[in-house]
Amino acid sequence: MQAQPKTVRGLFTDCIRLQSFSSKDTILHSLFRTSLHITIVTGEQFEMGQTSTKLAATFPAHHAPEPDLARLGQSLRDRVGNTPLLRFDKLTSHLPGVTLLGKAEWHNPGGSVKDRAAAGIVAAGRRSGQFGPKKILLDATSGNTGIAYAMLGAAEGFPVTLCMPTNVSGERKQILSAYGANIIYTDPADGSDGAIRMARELAAKHPDLYFYADQYSNDANWLAHYHGTANEIWQQTEGRITHFVAMLGTSGTFMGTTRRLRELNPTIRCISLQPDSAFHGIEGAKHMASAIVPKIYDATLADENIEIATEDAHAMARRIARECGLLLGISAAAGVFASLKLAEQLQLRREQPAVIVTILCDSGDKYLSERFWTEK
Repeated sequence: MQAQPKTVRGLFTDCIRLQSFSSKDTILHSLFRTSLHITIVTGEQFEMGQTSTKLAATFPAHHAPEPDLARLGQSLRDRVGNTPLLRFDKLTSHLPGVTLLGKAEWHNPGGSVKDRAAAGIVAAGRRSGQFGPKKILLDATSGNTGIAYAMLGAAEGFPVTLCMPTNVSGERKQILSAYGANIIYTDPADGSDGAIRMARELAAKHPDLYFYADQYSNDANWLAHYHGTANEIWQQTEGRITHFVAMLGTSGTFMGTTRRLRELNPTIRCISLQPDSAFHGIEGAKHMASAIVPKIYDATLADENIEIATEDAHAMARRIARECGLLLGISAAAGVFASLKLAEQLQLRREQPAVIVTILCDSGDKYLSERFWTEK
């Protein structure tokens, strides 16, 4: 037998307690979860013990639909990008009109800016069909891109083989081991170039076995920053950025971000950074004059190029840790050092403030075994 609609008075008998409603246009809008039909009652005023005679509609009782569970929480890929922009007011207190900001890329799930490029490269390889389900992802890395590949491989179920110099930090090696990546170590004297040559050799010998991601030549690298990093910076600075500063490694961060920022505002000055010599201690950075130049690198994009000494980067990392309470990676500290140097050289008019943004590639937790933290 079909259940009959209940009036409000009938619902009282089912032990449903109603509160007194005093607003002029009160609507009893909740659908009570019972096995009975539910009557929605409307009225000018509702008082305890009274039943309105205005019956608006009758609906069968039912459970509210479950929320879309896929929308709950975030997937690993959802967490790539949209990193915060941090202020360094303490460092610029002597520079009125200057705002120095750093994009905290360690908030990516793999802990560095390289998550952006790695996710873009994997996605592009899948779309093109080059990275099929039976292939092993292969690339050369100084650590951070490799960590991003290994993280994605563990999460998405594909194997990863990485060529990497033996002198990368112990923390990087431990993280890669934890993710289960296969590591082929190369001569530290050859730097990242030695790892690149090894990866190319393996890819040429076993083309059916490997998907050679080739972050140094892959356009998906810089496009990740063109579509992501640059637009985030523009939005986070409300379009007021005047200078962009970034270290060169594969050059993808600088290339992609610069190209997009120039489209948004051609007056933004974009400054690239690189180590001051071939033998340096800034992991992930390239001294372009003595290295294999990445195919995606275009030297003409930079308004200025600044060379950074490893010792200056180390000193800035210590200073920021002790004055700002932030542990920055070495290349990130180099970016802050160069940005501060740039700010001190600016001749600002009162009505033309500078908003300088640099990329904080990673945090200092991958470098805590380094001795420079305890130096004076």
